[in-house]
Amino acid sequence: MLTETASLALATFFATIGPLDIAAVFAVLTRNGSVQHNRMMAIRATLIATAILVTFALAGELLLAALGISLAALRAAGGILLLLIGIDMVFGRSSGGTFTTEEEEQEAMQKQDISIFPIATPMIAGPGSMGAAILLMANTEGDVGQQAVVIASLLAVLLLTGICLLLSSQISRLLGITGMQVVSRIMGVLLSALAVQFIFDGVKQSGIFGS
Repeated sequence: MLTETASLALATFFATIGPLDIAAVFAVLTRNGSVQHNRMMAIRATLIATAILVTFALAGELLLAALGISLAALRAAGGILLLLIGIDMVFGRSSGGTFTTEEEEQEAMQKQDISIFPIATPMIAGPGSMGAAILLMANTEGDVGQQAVVIASLLAVLLLTGICLLLSSQISRLLGITGMQVVSRIMGVLLSALAVQFIFDGVKQSGIFGS
């Protein structure tokens, strides 16, 4: 059970955060910066995004309870959001759930420090990854062991993201645009399948179609 939870969480966080995609954008936005300054921004962005996502993961269920949102509704709505992101990944389109808009990119190009915006948020800690953190934690149904696995999986993907940012120039040269698109499309297919399962679980748990 814990292995299944870990596999699900790792695949979901990798797809919604997209370390390789973020590294490619970071490489473009920092191409004129010094190595030391770029390293500082990569570390800061990762730490800020980690604080945001861990907070959402730990406090998500309290927020749901305060808003009167059921777990069934969260599973269905979260599944729909993740499905839309997965479809965009498969077809190579920029998604508002995981990426920046054109206006945000233009603003970022004019800034010297891009660690908070747009790297930490909305690129790493965006609507997709925030929703995934809350959904996966709620899906554990209070099991402390599974919750620890979800948090550990989130931290593992964030660590990988930080490493990708630090090595962004090398990764971009090694994989190229085509290589990163292939990885993104494969993860999009997996995310779409996971999202559909979340929707099925949510509809089943809601009981709207009977037992």
